[in-house]
Amino acid sequence: MFDHENEEVDTKAGFVAVVGRPNAGKSTLLNHIVGEKLAMVSKKAQATRKRMNIIVMHGDAQIIFVDTPGIHEKERLLNQFMLDEALKAMGDSDLIIFLAPVTDKLTEYEKFLKLAQAKGVKHMVVLTKIDHVKQGDILAKLGEYQKYQEYFEAIIPFSVNKKVGKKQLLDEICKHLPSSPFLYDPEILTTEHIRDIYKELIRESIFENLSDEIPYESDVTIEKIEEGDTMDKVYATIVVEKETQKGMIVGQKGVGIKRVGKLAREQMELFSGKKIFLDLHVSVKKGWSKNKDGLEEFGYII
Repeated sequence: MFDHENEEVDTKAGFVAVVGRPNAGKSTLLNHIVGEKLAMVSKKAQATRKRMNIIVMHGDAQIIFVDTPGIHEKERLLNQFMLDEALKAMGDSDLIIFLAPVTDKLTEYEKFLKLAQAKGVKHMVVLTKIDHVKQGDILAKLGEYQKYQEYFEAIIPFSVNKKVGKKQLLDEICKHLPSSPFLYDPEILTTEHIRDIYKELIRESIFENLSDEIPYESDVTIEKIEEGDTMDKVYATIVVEKETQKGMIVGQKGVGIKRVGKLAREQMELFSGKKIFLDLHVSVKKGWSKNKDGLEEFGYII
């Protein structure tokens, strides 16, 4: 028999918070690393509202990435919840990855640095969107960051499109993880429930298909999922704050909601590998994002 108590742990496991300003490319990076569409990707800022754990195996290490809402100033109650989520994730992690688009000035990093130092957690800088600039611009930006080199563990240029930086990033992260047995089954990709993933995919479709304030003043409730071997039936409601917003989502002769439903269904099918029947409705809950009770009903506990 093995004496597990005296057995040395030769694996590593830990939590890595991925933070940055809204639209810095957090979800795109995570989806690329895990090779699945898990984190919500939208060109619109502040698409991610809650923390989401995404599990990546790399050699003898299990990295639990925590996708966070973008760090931004507190304005509305919902924004306050999102900022609190990002700060909690930073404090609960073994390492923080700060995403810095290469075209950004260092002011966002300087703000982040104060937060990171207050939390007392080590961090690395990942320069994103490097395929948008020339090599000389990347080198110049790396030079700008050198004055802060005593504070970060590493700085890594990263490009999803050019497939640059992925292995280097994972190798570097693993150096800073504590020795530990795996915290989750190595076969799973996320701790999220299928209900939450489907909800996020519908929200993403709203972001992609509708402009102005609607995506920011809407949310989705999954009423029911009937899972089958080859098909899932998903019953969901998009909740908005105003009757006019409902009209804009539904569109003339239902064209709008059909478009939202079509993209959401396609993404759900990609994720699940099954056929999806999606029954989608719209309802109005006036001012839900502006009061505490409304936010808590959707799971945003402040």
